[in-house]
Amino acid sequence: MLNADFIGRAYPPSSPYFVSREKIREFARAIGERNPVFVDRDAARALGYADIIAPPTFATVVAMESSQTVMFDPELGLDFSRVVHAEQSYSYSRPICAGDELIVSSMIENIRVVAGNDMLTTKASIDTVSGEHVLTTTSVLVSRGVQTP
Repeated sequence: MLNADFIGRAYPPSSPYFVSREKIREFARAIGERNPVFVDRDAARALGYADIIAPPTFATVVAMESSQTVMFDPELGLDFSRVVHAEQSYSYSRPICAGDELIVSSMIENIRVVAGNDMLTTKASIDTVSGEHVLTTTSVLVSRGVQTP
């Protein structure tokens, strides 16, 4: 059972993540994204961006370090062997762009029990190192309950 006292707990910001063109291109190829704005600087500039932009789900790569800090916090009591990913949402202020240097600040928004399963909701703010908000991502994990005979 997860420790409900953790609701509202904020974690320290992540190390800065430098968003490179090649990381964006690799991610776009990996998910089969063919939109030129994700791989071609001229195409992105034609739409008013300074450089190529990242597909929306690239934020998961940026947030990974911070997510792991929350998930593997030993005091939280999350048994990762019983976890399934339930939901993910992104609320963008602007796209992630090559050249961005981003930090992630995570917090536990909610912990609840549904049908014997723990539901962990986390929220992460992804901002530039200079403080510009880029997006907020919300994730829900389910820690499957132990069935007793």
